[in-house]
Amino acid sequence: MIVGVEGVIEYKDPSVVHVNVNGLIYEVFISLQSYSALQKERVKLFTSHVIREDAQLLYGFMEKSEKVLFERLIKINGVGPKVAMAICSTFTPSAFATIINNGDINGLKKVPGIGPKNAGRILVELSGFDTILISNDSAADSTAISDATLALESLGFKKDQILKVLSSCVSEETAPLVREALKKLQKI
Repeated sequence: MIVGVEGVIEYKDPSVVHVNVNGLIYEVFISLQSYSALQKERVKLFTSHVIREDAQLLYGFMEKSEKVLFERLIKINGVGPKVAMAICSTFTPSAFATIINNGDINGLKKVPGIGPKNAGRILVELSGFDTILISNDSAADSTAISDATLALESLGFKKDQILKVLSSCVSEETAPLVREALKKLQKI
């Protein structure tokens, strides 16, 4: 299993890059989000290695959270790598977490290849996955966010309210984060 590729970019296109790793050139499919983040000729990509009956494909991501999103999406029945890459190209992981949290079927239908039936199924399958995306998107803050979420849930607040409020908070440590969230939750 190939989990990462680091090397010199030989060729790049909005959907694919060829990465030269010590003389061995890999074709890696990328999202538009990763393409826009490519700045240098040298690159390090987190990869997902998909093995099919007729091909072995590499999908690359500049951010770990985007890889986590892609790998979770392809586990859903009816969502293959192409649709998962279309979602990753359309939304950042944090924007997609908001779509999951809000149950925004119309927002998800904007992705090419996703109709209302698939959008509904994806949102049902990914229920609760938004907290994982948020915590992976900012790994340093992940323990503070998850601890604050647990603390606020134990006080009786609903998870969807908590996540909306926490996304607007600026504190980085658990105790100040909980205090800030409580002030905002009291206004709701």
